[in-house]
Amino acid sequence: MQAKVHVSLKKDILDPQGKTIHNSLHNLGFKEVIGLRQGKFFEIDFAPTLSREEVEVAVKKIAKKVLTNPVIEDFSYKVD
Repeated sequence: MQAKVHVSLKKDILDPQGKTIHNSLHNLGFKEVIGLRQGKFFEIDFAPTLSREEVEVAVKKIAKKVLTNPVIEDFSYKVD
């Protein structure tokens, strides 16, 4: 079983890297882009012996303790 975790800055946190990328896109002619925020993506493989519920519990713990800084970042996940 695999979990896909997306980590992004909370909406009220400034994203200087995203702003730089956004400005670069405008400079390259992509004027239709009106906003951009950067983030992180993780794919985590779990043992097939775990249930979906066990994987979800583990993903939440991993995301909260290792993958994110909960003060400034949010996460979402999907288990396949």
